Amino acid sequence: MLIIGAVLHFVGKMPGDIFVKKGNVTFFFPVVTCIIISVVLSILLNLFGRMK
Repeated sequence: MLIIGAVLHFVGKMPGDIFVKKGNVTFFFPVVTCIIISVVLSILLNLFGRMK
């Protein structure tokens, strides 16, 4: 999780993420980032789950 957080910090927002700023209100929802993290974690957990 630390590595993923560091990568996201340096890469910034990815294309497809929702970012809306109106006045003093900022809304950010990382849709694409969440999907990518979910796919990567699913693959890793399936690989490690089959090693048993």
